[in-house]
Amino acid sequence: MSLKIDQDHSRFRAIVRGKIRQNLRKYISQGELIGRKGKDLVSIPIPQIDIPRFRFGDKQQGGAGQGDGEPGDPIGGEQGEEGGEGKQAGQGAGEHALEVDVTLDELAAILGEELELPDIQDKGKSKIINAKDRYTGVRRVGPESLRHFRRTYREALKRQIAMGSYSPEKPVIVPIPDDKRYRSWKTEAEPVANAVIIYMMDVSGSMGDEQKEIVRIESFWIDTWLSKQYKGLESRYIIHDAVAREVDRDTFFHTRESGGTMISSAYKLCSQLIDDHYPAEEWNIYPFHFSDGDNWSMDDTLSCVDILKQKLLPRVNMFAYGQVESPYGSGQFIKDLREHFSKDERVITSEIRDKDAIVGSIKEFLGKGN
Repeated sequence: MSLKIDQDHSRFRAIVRGKIRQNLRKYISQGELIGRKGKDLVSIPIPQIDIPRFRFGDKQQGGAGQGDGEPGDPIGGEQGEEGGEGKQAGQGAGEHALEVDVTLDELAAILGEELELPDIQDKGKSKIINAKDRYTGVRRVGPESLRHFRRTYREALKRQIAMGSYSPEKPVIVPIPDDKRYRSWKTEAEPVANAVIIYMMDVSGSMGDEQKEIVRIESFWIDTWLSKQYKGLESRYIIHDAVAREVDRDTFFHTRESGGTMISSAYKLCSQLIDDHYPAEEWNIYPFHFSDGDNWSMDDTLSCVDILKQKLLPRVNMFAYGQVESPYGSGQFIKDLREHFSKDERVITSEIRDKDAIVGSIKEFLGKGN
């Protein structure tokens, strides 16, 4: 019986996953999911799905009732009490959507399957383990290099006082082997995170609320999917207008700012983070930059190109640039990047017109499995 129930449950979950795939773009573009974690449950409305129910045998069709009437006739009501159009309260049944709970990890897995995203291969040193010795107490035996001198002399003093051999006038303390105390330790293995995503977002005046919302939604799903690929994934967040600064996750997803635009400030800060924290031979590094393509000047754009060539591209797995369409931005930056890096497979660009384009943009960025 238990096996049968498990089979039915698995079949039902497969149906649910199929329905989610059909409406994937709608679920992905929902901004209210931003900020949830991988194991958080999300209620997903699944329309037009048959709920499992008992089915009567041939001899039981029609139920136990007696009298006139046909199957499907309303009980205790007048014929014609149908679902209303919503103008007034009614008595008829309406259309219902079944809500099922799935985790963000499940949604991310469905996203990967639907977009045919490849499993990303870790770098050779991605399984590095740092072994650290932590001193956890004191014991009576151990190597002389770990002798705890203060505790040793304390024990010797206690012993001499108890035996009456200690003289305050001549405070000489002579430890014997039984007085010696040694530090005890425990070796703990600390796994090193093997991938980092560095998100950079333009928050200048030309980036409206709609554009920033698109960036946040796409960044959220990229982060969610890569978190499934890498255990211990680290994320860093940079926002910039004319000046760049690192912020926490909450600030990145909720900030409202304005000002001019100097994209090079973000690229310089990104390079500095890599210099300080992420050796390229040990880390998979994924910078993602989102902007409306409106930079301060061509000189600053050329500075960005130079930073990419000299400092970022030699150390990262790939560099992703997503440009959101804005009525205020010039949109020139993506053209300049494509002009300089059209033959470099490490540089991936994507134009994001609206929320419906988010799923396609994610596939452009991650579909190559860099």
